[in-house]
Amino acid sequence: MAHLRSRRSGRRLALAVPVALSLTATLGFLPGTAAAAPAAAAAAVTADGPELAYVVNTRTDHHTIGSVKRAVAKAGGSVVYAYDRIGVLVVHSANPSFAREIRAVRGVQSAGATRTAPLTASGTTDEGAVQKLSAGQAAETARSAAPGQEPYEADQWDLRAIGADRAARTDPGSRRVTVAVIDTGVDDTHPDLAPNFSASQSANCVGGKADTSEGAWRPYDPAEDYHGTHVAGEIAAARNGIGVAGVAPGVKVSAIKVSDPDDGLFYPENVVCAFVFAADHGVEITNNSYYVDPWLYNCLDDPDQRAIVDAVNRAQLYAQKKGTLNVAAAGNSAQDLASHALLDDTSPDDSTPAPRTIDPHECFDVPNQLPGVVTVSAVGVDNDKSYYSSYGNGVVDVAAPGGDRIYQIPDTPSQNGRILSTLPGNTYGFLQGTSMASPHAAGVAALLKSAHPRATPAQLQALLKAQADNPGCPAVYDQDGDGTAEAVCEGGRRANGFYGHGVVNALKAVE
Repeated sequence: MAHLRSRRSGRRLALAVPVALSLTATLGFLPGTAAAAPAAAAAAVTADGPELAYVVNTRTDHHTIGSVKRAVAKAGGSVVYAYDRIGVLVVHSANPSFAREIRAVRGVQSAGATRTAPLTASGTTDEGAVQKLSAGQAAETARSAAPGQEPYEADQWDLRAIGADRAARTDPGSRRVTVAVIDTGVDDTHPDLAPNFSASQSANCVGGKADTSEGAWRPYDPAEDYHGTHVAGEIAAARNGIGVAGVAPGVKVSAIKVSDPDDGLFYPENVVCAFVFAADHGVEITNNSYYVDPWLYNCLDDPDQRAIVDAVNRAQLYAQKKGTLNVAAAGNSAQDLASHALLDDTSPDDSTPAPRTIDPHECFDVPNQLPGVVTVSAVGVDNDKSYYSSYGNGVVDVAAPGGDRIYQIPDTPSQNGRILSTLPGNTYGFLQGTSMASPHAAGVAALLKSAHPRATPAQLQALLKAQADNPGCPAVYDQDGDGTAEAVCEGGRRANGFYGHGVVNALKAVE
């Protein structure tokens, strides 16, 4: 899974002026938008190419949506699902000219393929493979547990780093708050997750339409799709004397599965479904430890990629308007997302990547660079930026523990600098990545929402920034000690590119 923020291998508030001014709910003002073109009148097209998935973004009035649906059929497409309230249609078509034809239809504001490979052919943000907690490690860790700790909490340096262990004694969070894990699925049968799991707010969104049947939200393959279960435990593993603890062990957690069963990728239509489902089912916070495939960065001068940005942005803005705060990982490319040019040599990841240089002010990592989304960078045990974490002044909002197994290692032998959490099948393991940082911030946001139940997403984001501790930029960021800086931090102690407004603090959130 190439993309999990911990990719099997997050973002923008209105203060990010270039993004906030470039993105709207429709992108309808952008050059090249065909909102007023004549309607297509051709007869239904005969399929003569591989079937692809598309998003078609329209005006939201019923007349326009009905007209566009008829035009989709004439152009050789079939509507898989229509999100009328945000004007997004998920479409399949084998017509090679479908996108070009449908863009010419009156009322269509953007449209494009959501992948470069045919249907039936992932991305997250974790760095490296999972290391399971062995029986020997488990026994050693359990012996180290202090009175009142969970059996494996001695290895959870991340909880102590942000005061989450002490915060739990004051306020573990409210069961009226739910954090939805938009990811690879969650094993809700895990004994550390079952007490806090909300099945009524869970679904499988693969394909662009929500499936809420029993267990549809669980991982396809527990051995491979462990990412979402790990993330869920970081947020809300219960303090029940069994294994580990989450940042907010009193809140509820749900699962919205979006990873494709064939390639593990997180396609746009799945993510659109996830944001809308979360909003419509009363979810207060979503965690997004991935980027939307197949493009690491979606550029607005490409009609397909512009349509992806448009569709996902409409969905996440809809969620915000319904009261949902969206938290996302910054990425593991160690890139300065506020720079003038970036190399993308991994896209498209569903076919053959081709290196390209992109302008980060016109090309966006989705969803973490969308307006109002909280972008989270990663730190290690020493509270320094993790070596892999992407960064950027005015891009990163806050930082949180994500681990660093190379340069920031704890003194305790059983610890390895990464994040310990739940895995499918009643097991535990270590991962690192901005995928792990984002759920720490989401957990703190859940504590803040518990204390301030009437807070809007914008107010909640402001509270999250206000309680963060900012270490300021280092004089030199030279983790390997070779005399050359691996990255340059810009900004001051109030806000900077490495930590945004600072490292989140659970204890301050409940005080």
